[in-house]
Amino acid sequence: MHQEDTSSTGPAGPAGPDLGVLFDLAPLALLVLSPSWRITRASSRFLAEWRVAPDDCVGQELLAFVEQQLRPPRPTHLAAELTFSIDNAIAARAERTTKPVTTRHAVSWKARVIPIFNGDELLSIILEWHEGPPGLVENELAQPSFSTDEAFRLLVQAVKDYAIFLLDTNGRIASWNTGAEMLKGYSRDDIIGKHFSIFYGKQDLDINKPEMELEICMRDGRVEDEGWRYRKDGSRFWANVIITAVYKDGVHVGFGKVTRDLTERKLAESRLIDAYEESEKLKSDFLANMSHEIRTPMHGMLSACTLLLDTPLSTPQRDIVTIMDESGQVLLQVINDLLDYSKLASGSFSFHSDIVGITSIITSAVRNAQTSLSPSVHFELFLAPELPRSAQGDPLRYRQILQNIVGNAAKFTEKGSIRVRASVQSEDEVSYMVLTEVTDTGIGIPEASLASLFTPFMQSDTSTTKQYGGTGLGLSIAKSLTELMGGRIGYRPNPDRCGSVFWFTARFKKIKSLEQMQDWKRTVTPPPDPDVDEMRKELKLISSTKNLLVVEDNMINQKVILGMLRSIGFRNVGLASNGMEAVRMVRCKPAAYDMVLMDINMPIMDGHEATKDIRAAGILVPIVAMTAYALNGDKERCLEHGMNDYIPKPVDKKRLIKTLGKWLLRMTDYRKNYEERIAELRRHGKAAAQVMTPAIEAKHFLFEAVPNLDGDPAKEVTKSSLNIKLPELRQSQLADWSNRNPDPASEVEPSPSVECVETPQSSQAKTVPLGGDGVAASADAEG
Repeated sequence: MHQEDTSSTGPAGPAGPDLGVLFDLAPLALLVLSPSWRITRASSRFLAEWRVAPDDCVGQELLAFVEQQLRPPRPTHLAAELTFSIDNAIAARAERTTKPVTTRHAVSWKARVIPIFNGDELLSIILEWHEGPPGLVENELAQPSFSTDEAFRLLVQAVKDYAIFLLDTNGRIASWNTGAEMLKGYSRDDIIGKHFSIFYGKQDLDINKPEMELEICMRDGRVEDEGWRYRKDGSRFWANVIITAVYKDGVHVGFGKVTRDLTERKLAESRLIDAYEESEKLKSDFLANMSHEIRTPMHGMLSACTLLLDTPLSTPQRDIVTIMDESGQVLLQVINDLLDYSKLASGSFSFHSDIVGITSIITSAVRNAQTSLSPSVHFELFLAPELPRSAQGDPLRYRQILQNIVGNAAKFTEKGSIRVRASVQSEDEVSYMVLTEVTDTGIGIPEASLASLFTPFMQSDTSTTKQYGGTGLGLSIAKSLTELMGGRIGYRPNPDRCGSVFWFTARFKKIKSLEQMQDWKRTVTPPPDPDVDEMRKELKLISSTKNLLVVEDNMINQKVILGMLRSIGFRNVGLASNGMEAVRMVRCKPAAYDMVLMDINMPIMDGHEATKDIRAAGILVPIVAMTAYALNGDKERCLEHGMNDYIPKPVDKKRLIKTLGKWLLRMTDYRKNYEERIAELRRHGKAAAQVMTPAIEAKHFLFEAVPNLDGDPAKEVTKSSLNIKLPELRQSQLADWSNRNPDPASEVEPSPSVECVETPQSSQAKTVPLGGDGVAASADAEG
């Protein structure tokens, strides 16, 4: 093992002793380490005392070698202790001493760490091991001489589930624990001195997120964040990161950073969100389907009752039909309650801001409830004088809450009175809080049911002998609506006698000026409904000149809607059993029908596709959806597909009359002569402020004929702006229209051809004659 110096002596005298021999013969247990902490030389004393061979020692990495010599079982804190001592010695360029450790031979050792530098270059590290008293303690953490700070450092180094490391004041990594190496894939040699932004992705680096986090940390003392971080191999993980500013003696010395891998939690959350969204979609689809399937037969039943009530009936017969009609309306209300509850539970319930006449809504609700009262029950109405005549809010939802509570009072009160009281509970500069109380002398609420009074589907009486029906959803819906209106709802027993007191509050905004109220009326208040009886008379007068087309696949509903139309006076009614048949009938006679009543859910071709095909042919006949799809958004989808209006099933006869009157009496006939239409526009002053070029005039006409067209009417008509193609009208179509309208006054000379303006995006425009019963728009060369 020891090599003697055999070199010759020079003229100057004998050479000095070999340093290697001196190292080997030193009476000390010495190790020499490279700057990367790999053992390059071991003294003979070390090999003897530690009982290892040179091949088992030289060339090994220090921490790995020493851990093999520990007495098992041992905690894995030695790496942290040695790392700290050696790092400290290197940083200070001074010797440091480690704490004692016990080897497997029951010998306790501590090392003096001596770093060797050449200027700023670390050449090597010498460890001088000294034997201490025999130690049988298997865990240095239990030794009284082991300080709390040292124990904490060892703990941090040993933690594997968290990446815990220090940054200097500039954000460069100064320490690295085992958990950081396992989580991020960097060894200590790879990462020390690198900036911590190395873990961030491009999107975070573009916004300087690492620097922003350090700035926030300096300002607030700590910062916490979650996001994607990247490993050495480029893979990413979802990290929870906490950065804390570190101070020593009041001086900022760096930052402490703790990182947790939450990828599994993030993936689990994503799976839950996906499952929730899928379940919500399935629930919405199920509700839409059930609504359609229930409303379709109900439409037949209720409409048949309506038709039957319009016929001569004896008193007993009329009573029976009335019972059928009222029972059907109750069933319809049950369906609406279920749909309302579903929309409230999913957060898709919509509110609309409008002018609210609080007193008129209350009196209307009371008047409606009086029809179902027992003869021995009377209403009392008290309206406080400070109630505002008008406010801003959602009148429909306020009415819904009030009708629910008043309806319950009427249902559960067989004698006595029902008192409705409304007052202003409080107000501020911008709003009123309106308190509404309904007091009855009915059966009251059992004390055992109070806890679940506003819980969905809960009823105070669920026995088979219960006297009163219902879904158990009414109060739950009322509670949700009051909370959405900024109020509360509650119950207390009637203090005077048997019965209940239900109260609720709702917040309404103040209308500050008459001008604001007028603005609201112009923007959100619909025009007053025309008198249905008067409109029915007008429809009867023109019904013989109108042709309607009903598109419906259900045979019962076919009979019902035909019966309703005939009861109004219409005799010229065509019938199609699916969308494809309707498209064929309309396209064969483009000017034959004054209105199309279109079902949506049909075999072969549904109503949406049929409407698109009719519009693609350039036929602007009014198409009204008449469907059992009555959920939120169904009307908007119908209009998006090119329909003009919407009637939900079961069809209310009054609404049907209003819709027929709107399109047959109030709107301009879509086939009306083009020149007459332009003259009418000019008479009404709609084109007075602009030069009426043919393209502008055509656009005005089409905006009147087709709803929901976006854009400025003053812009020139192009295929790209209208997204509709109007073919040339055949002479047979003109003849068909002339034969159906023999009035000479309606005949006009055809106008000259007008060439539509071509845009760079549109195909080559061609000249289309304007006259007879059509209007030209941009059309490509294919027609």
